Amino acid sequence: MDALTNELRPLTDVFLTVRIIKSFTYRTTKNLLLPHIDATTMTVGQLKDLCREQVKTSPGFKPYRTVELDTLKLYTKAHGHKTMDLIINHETDDDILEDDSKILADVGIENETEISFFNRALYDEYKRNPQQAW
Repeated sequence: MDALTNELRPLTDVFLTVRIIKSFTYRTTKNLLLPHIDATTMTVGQLKDLCREQVKTSPGFKPYRTVELDTLKLYTKAHGHKTMDLIINHETDDDILEDDSKILADVGIENETEISFFNRALYDEYKRNPQQAW
């Protein structure tokens, strides 16, 4: 039997996709690919800092530098349930990573996990009125 993609790499070398969200209403998002993350030592806070640094220094993320990114939320894991909302799963907030001191592996991060990174105030506003514009 073939191994599942989330089991192909050890937790010390996971591939993460972080969905940097600029606007929920206009579905403005760009994926940040992080190929070699040690989920057994990196904390939620360190992942936030790494993502902010990548957004600040990578040329493709220039339009995203105006957003104050402060919240991480699990979007989906490999072979897991995907939401119907293309921008973020807003059905539950149980998967918001609120404790910056938690180790990634301890909060369920594994290989091929997708995480959303966004501004919490904009997210709360979107949840109250989940309208999309073009």
